[in-house]
Amino acid sequence: MAEERVQRRLAAILAADVAGYSRLMGADEVGTLAALKAHRREVVDPAITDHRGRIVKTTGDGLLLEFASAVDAVNCAIDVQSRMAERNESAAKKITFRIGVNVGDIIIDGDDIFGDGVNIAARVETECEPGGVYLSSSAFDQVRGKINLEFDDLGERALKNIDRTVRLYRARGTKVSSASSEAEPHKLLSRPDKPSIAVLPFQNMSGDPEQEYFADGMVEDIITALSRVKWFFVIARNSSFTYKGRAVEIKQVGRELGVRYVLEGSVRTAGNKVRITGQLIEAETGHHIWADRFEGDYNNIFELQDEVASAVAAAIEPTLNLREIERSNKKPTTDLTAYDCFLRAQPFLREFEPRSYKIAEELLRQAVAIDPRYSCALAYLADCIGRQCIFGGRPYKEGILEVERIAQRAVQADPEDGTALAIASWAFTILIGKHAQSRDYAERALRLQPNSAFVCTNIAFGYLYRGELDDARRIFERALRINPLDPRNYFIFQGLGIAAFFEKDFTDALRLLARSIELAPFMRVAWRYKSAALAHLGKIEEAREAVAVLRTLTPVQTLKEISDRAMFAQEWMRKLYIGGLEKAGYE
Repeated sequence: MAEERVQRRLAAILAADVAGYSRLMGADEVGTLAALKAHRREVVDPAITDHRGRIVKTTGDGLLLEFASAVDAVNCAIDVQSRMAERNESAAKKITFRIGVNVGDIIIDGDDIFGDGVNIAARVETECEPGGVYLSSSAFDQVRGKINLEFDDLGERALKNIDRTVRLYRARGTKVSSASSEAEPHKLLSRPDKPSIAVLPFQNMSGDPEQEYFADGMVEDIITALSRVKWFFVIARNSSFTYKGRAVEIKQVGRELGVRYVLEGSVRTAGNKVRITGQLIEAETGHHIWADRFEGDYNNIFELQDEVASAVAAAIEPTLNLREIERSNKKPTTDLTAYDCFLRAQPFLREFEPRSYKIAEELLRQAVAIDPRYSCALAYLADCIGRQCIFGGRPYKEGILEVERIAQRAVQADPEDGTALAIASWAFTILIGKHAQSRDYAERALRLQPNSAFVCTNIAFGYLYRGELDDARRIFERALRINPLDPRNYFIFQGLGIAAFFEKDFTDALRLLARSIELAPFMRVAWRYKSAALAHLGKIEEAREAVAVLRTLTPVQTLKEISDRAMFAQEWMRKLYIGGLEKAGYE
């Protein structure tokens, strides 16, 4: 018998359902059904007809529609949501739809349709917020420039039972109805005064229920890893796992658990390979802040769990830090807590400029005045004063004495604060010259927060100037791998360039220092090592040109001032550096 040919076609698929339908039915079954029928009759069905759509099937509160054009599908969705928002303003029984639109290949079976295009539309709809319209990237590509509407890029998302991530877009102008709060009542929890996060159970995408334990174990390890970050508030496993197996809205999770951020993801196994995806969402807005994918072998599950958990925690830390800084800047200055003061100082510390450091110092002093045992604020205050000493913003000798005192206070306030230990390690090498103490702080910091790019970068300079060049390079490279997109990575490239310089690989040193200077042309240290490296290569004219640039950067330090600095634990390193500067004509 000849095999029956499968009919396929490309179509725009719209999936819709009612937010909180089960809750509404439980509260008033008859009234909910009556209201839903009225909305279908007066709003939804006329909009489908007006935009040339076809109802494929209805499932209780759900609808699956087919359109020949993505433009028609999206216009229909917008029409429905706009009219529903108006009706809900005065309706006694509020009904709120969620709508997802996808364009893809479908299989025709009589009046029904199946296939990947349908599945993705359904998953896009489950991601959608009440009252909203979400589009897959394939649908967005078809309507871009053809509809007088703006869209928000929500980033890549891992959709349940879909073997790839899908980029989603939210149609602006669709407003979330207040019905969502009626449909899904919740108990509000106050948020902690520090970054707060819940890690939801990861989806098991393997198609094998036996692998559920692996996904659960992964989440437990991530929660444990995040809990080691002192300035996080992390929801315990037993609370976050109450959402397991439920279709949840991120905003609702944020409200119910009293957290600002939610991490969700998926786990897929295939043969000996495992793929993990994770995405960090700001619960209040639904904005995606960070997303990444991790892959590895399945030979040793527990080692892979540790690796992924550490990588996720490391990636989230700087992302959350930047987000919290942005949020703090929007708060009124009349309502400052120690934490707010600390956050407000951060952007000024990042500018690496004397005036900004002065502002940061004032804010950090406020923070430690409010909380004298705020170890992280104390540590950044020590760092801030130290940078000003380097920049010439305050007397050097007096300044480093204060740095030493405050850095020690920071470590004493919390001996397990990796950030405080890392800053103390940097200060005790670069400014104070107590290299044994610096190493002790570095080792402790690395044990506590091995996956913090900030910790790795700061302690690596200690290894560098102690002459432990292999360790320095390893730690700098780890910091770069953890945090590859940080605009302040000029410190890392500078450190790698200096390591190459002391290995007498002056050509590679110039390559790395050039990268540092490209990111931060004002980096005097990078320019000095560049001039010394050029001089050691015999490129005296180019070395003198680099020195000329140095003289335009303030403050201009003399060769003796540089030579007298305490950072060099090995005399041969001082001689190699100062000798190169002398050859370059630095005075």
